[in-house]
Amino acid sequence: LCMQPDIIPNKRKSRSSRKERSQTQSPLLPGLPDELAISCLMRVARVEHPNMRLVCKRWNRLLSGNYYYSLRKKFGMAEEWVYVFKRDRDQKLSWYAFDPVNQLWKSLPPVPPEYSEAVGFGCAVLNGCYLYLFGGKDPRSAEVYDPNRNRWSCIAEMSTGMVPSIGVVHDGKWFLKGLNSHRQVVSEVYLPASKMWSTTGNEMVTGWRNPSISFKGWLYSADCRDGCKLRVYNGETGSWTRFIDTRHHLGSSRALEAAAFVSLNGKLCIIRNNMSITLIDISDPITVTEIDSARMWDAFARKGQHRSFMANLWSTITGRNLKTDIMDCQVLQV
Repeated sequence: LCMQPDIIPNKRKSRSSRKERSQTQSPLLPGLPDELAISCLMRVARVEHPNMRLVCKRWNRLLSGNYYYSLRKKFGMAEEWVYVFKRDRDQKLSWYAFDPVNQLWKSLPPVPPEYSEAVGFGCAVLNGCYLYLFGGKDPRSAEVYDPNRNRWSCIAEMSTGMVPSIGVVHDGKWFLKGLNSHRQVVSEVYLPASKMWSTTGNEMVTGWRNPSISFKGWLYSADCRDGCKLRVYNGETGSWTRFIDTRHHLGSSRALEAAAFVSLNGKLCIIRNNMSITLIDISDPITVTEIDSARMWDAFARKGQHRSFMANLWSTITGRNLKTDIMDCQVLQV
């Protein structure tokens, strides 16, 4: 189940208490028992969830709990959205979500202020449904984002302060590499099961490049600026080797530089600084799908509160005077 971290689920209520409660409150859907109503409501597209919360208090409570989202995941109805952290020319950090089904960009609540001015930070998705940030302005700080509730919360601090430069979740562990206060390269691995950090210095970390991704049990990293070539890590030999060349070279400009790799709907997704997205089928690397998300982002940025981004975005798209960077990208399933 996709449970909120460090929170113990409420003790199961007895049948009698549930029956008494159902008799004193209105049904989720008139004329239907709650079990059937939930079966209907969990099929509603994720893009409509904010509107569903406004219908009534019971709907809002339903969408604020773990049960609703665990059912969506159990029955294969959970949707994957891409989350992009972006820093503009004024060094302001913001982030947005991309809905690949409806081809829409979405605004999100502000990033915690201690990360807005951070030189670098670590970002990872654990258990598929919670996004963690580590190493903000305070290099030991840590936060978690809950997409179900659309809000941030504090969690335990890191064991060692660092400014992370690269990170990846691989084999159920989170590997981080960065600089400590003495500007020395350090690396640590986080074990979610024990909630403990420990140092690591194996060959995987030594030859590690950004961006990278753990995809279907293998660790991949970029082997060129725009991500058209990939390397793979061989755990048996402890070495990195050339994996594929898609021969889909887009260019070497800053705007076309691969900013992040994510896994999206079973394919490797390359996200670039101009917000363009490429999907690669690892089993058939010649098949490459381009999503015109850069144009969609341009249209999204023209709306009201995002007008201030336009000059910067135009520079991004054309590759001239580029002053924005994608800091990180992740995929959350809800």
